[in-house]
Amino acid sequence: MNSLVDTLSQVLIIAYKEPTQQLEEYLTKEGFECLVIRQEDKPEYQHFSPSYRCMLNHRQAWEIATQQSQPSLIVEADFVPVLEFGQLPLPFDKELPNLGITWIYTCSPQVYWVSPEGYAEGFSTGMVAYIVSPKAAELLIKFSEKITETTQGKTYSTWDSEIDTFLRSHNLQNFIPFRNYGEHGGLANPEHRKHGLSPGHQADVLWGEIAFDPLYTQAYNPQLIRAKARLKGILRLLAGYFVRIKTLRNSRVPWRLISFSFGRQLTLRL
Repeated sequence: MNSLVDTLSQVLIIAYKEPTQQLEEYLTKEGFECLVIRQEDKPEYQHFSPSYRCMLNHRQAWEIATQQSQPSLIVEADFVPVLEFGQLPLPFDKELPNLGITWIYTCSPQVYWVSPEGYAEGFSTGMVAYIVSPKAAELLIKFSEKITETTQGKTYSTWDSEIDTFLRSHNLQNFIPFRNYGEHGGLANPEHRKHGLSPGHQADVLWGEIAFDPLYTQAYNPQLIRAKARLKGILRLLAGYFVRIKTLRNSRVPWRLISFSFGRQLTLRL
């Protein structure tokens, strides 16, 4: 089995003003080298929407990822990994020539196909933690230029929900994990609420116990937050949002999709 730490030696941590010391210390202990990418406060940035500034910060990481010989692991500062994070299995075949992006933390995920080895092609929005190939990083830089042309950086954009379609249009394959490799520890996003979206999002099901307390424990009951996230994930599955009925009907291996989809929720862990 190929583990994360055996395949991906460096983690790019995207931050603005958030503290990253606890995350860095844990990832270093797990065997990773960490590089923190902090966004500068430039005068022109004051006119940009928070969602656009977030994309610009990710773009800095994509530029670094294009120079690597292997896929890059990118996480936001409020990501909280599970214990033994470095030993978790790689959620894709590392020999795959057309690898795109692999979300290791998912938000509103869908599964499209599951390989005989258990690798799941799928969709996610949210960019809390993911692995990106050099080729995909190049394309994402072009994608960011498209978003700039469309929004001029001044209007809210759900750019992260367009990434799967964009990369797939360039014949790349995108993956989701069996269970989330960590939690989104951040507080509710007021920009999301302003535009009619859910202000907060957490992992629907975790691979294991998280390594340290998320930031949201300072404002909310963590057990309640986790219970809501688990319930939402189960309801999405039962409602046919995680694996679509049409996807099952068109699949040559529907039992694999069903086994993956229901199996990931069969845990008592919040």
